[in-house]
Amino acid sequence: MDNKRAQAQTRKPIEVGERFVWLSAHRRHLLAGGLVMGVVLVLWFAARAMLDRPIQRAEISGKFVQVSRLQIEQVLAPFARQGYVSIDLDAVKRALEAVRWIDHVRVERSWPDGMRVFVTEQVAVARWGDSGLLNTRGELFLPEARDLPAELPQLNGPQGTEAEVTKLYLDTYPRLLTVGLRLSRVTLDERGAWSLNLGSGVEVRLGRQDVAARLERFISAASPVIATRSGDVAYVDMRYSNGFSIGWGHATHNDNNDNHDSSQPMSIRGNV
Repeated sequence: MDNKRAQAQTRKPIEVGERFVWLSAHRRHLLAGGLVMGVVLVLWFAARAMLDRPIQRAEISGKFVQVSRLQIEQVLAPFARQGYVSIDLDAVKRALEAVRWIDHVRVERSWPDGMRVFVTEQVAVARWGDSGLLNTRGELFLPEARDLPAELPQLNGPQGTEAEVTKLYLDTYPRLLTVGLRLSRVTLDERGAWSLNLGSGVEVRLGRQDVAARLERFISAASPVIATRSGDVAYVDMRYSNGFSIGWGHATHNDNNDNHDSSQPMSIRGNV
């Protein structure tokens, strides 16, 4: 036991001595490396201090309809005190995208003391409910809009269904135009039933099931009737397996010399 302790004690001075020998042999290399690193750090900080001059100018570009340049300049004003290198471009982007009607912003540095700002405005494609506005992605970007463009279609649905309702509208609107009909409203009720309203006032009832197939049937089979008699039609009910029915409005429709009262729908069924 005493021999082991003695051997352990004799090893320590040898190991420590070896380390000192290694450090002594490589001292010049270590000092040179430390000197080089120090010089690099000094140069880096000096260059940063020289380049990090205050932002003096901002180049603003974009197509502005709802947003003014003055609004953008007011948001950028606090960032003018920051340096060219140290300015937080992500913070600039977040501040600008918080402005109403701004959809997306790209910010870049512009040598030697400026930055470039590219602004993309929101594009409102539809009204949502009584006071909201939706963009092309179906996002409710203005829940409480002060002015709602009357020419925009109105979309309605439960909270959280904005994207789904917008998609159906964007998919359906151009298809109806090709058959001479204009889509003015899309509604998804709490039960999951869909209905469309045309610019002529005609309601198209699609229901909850097979909505895509029913819409296809309406475009291919029912739309010719609506296009020629839209003033007489109150609604079109597509909730049949292979047909549809038409509810006539104040005018009457004569079929085989039989007058159909406006309260009674005329059924048109078959393999259509």
